[in-house]
Amino acid sequence: MGGTNPYIAKPNVTLPQKPYTITFVNKGVSVTVAPEKIPYGPTGQPGSILDIALGAGIDLEHVCGGVCACSTCHVIVKQGLESCNEPTDDELDQLDEAPATTLQSRLGCQTVPNGTMDLVVEIPEWNKNLAKEDH
Repeated sequence: MGGTNPYIAKPNVTLPQKPYTITFVNKGVSVTVAPEKIPYGPTGQPGSILDIALGAGIDLEHVCGGVCACSTCHVIVKQGLESCNEPTDDELDQLDEAPATTLQSRLGCQTVPNGTMDLVVEIPEWNKNLAKEDH
């Protein structure tokens, strides 16, 4: 479920003008982002890491629906962070709730690469919401 959060500032983003690649290292998947297909779906900021991951069938938790109201879509941008928009104060407030953040931590729903370089992204395995029971 996607939508908008009327209580937060919208991030200042620049959408990509040419294709680029996001590699989700711990999923073993690389996705070529086609700017003309943005948004890939209704969840997260258009062109965000969450939008692209879900569009490629990559499971990235997003309890709040991608509206910057939780920290479950926490990702670590290992390479290419400088091509992404700056985090808003609201995003940083939500990241304070995520376990084991790093200097490269961002919310997937709010992080929009501008396409000037490829990204390498890690989805933390310890995310409690990605734990699934075997039946």
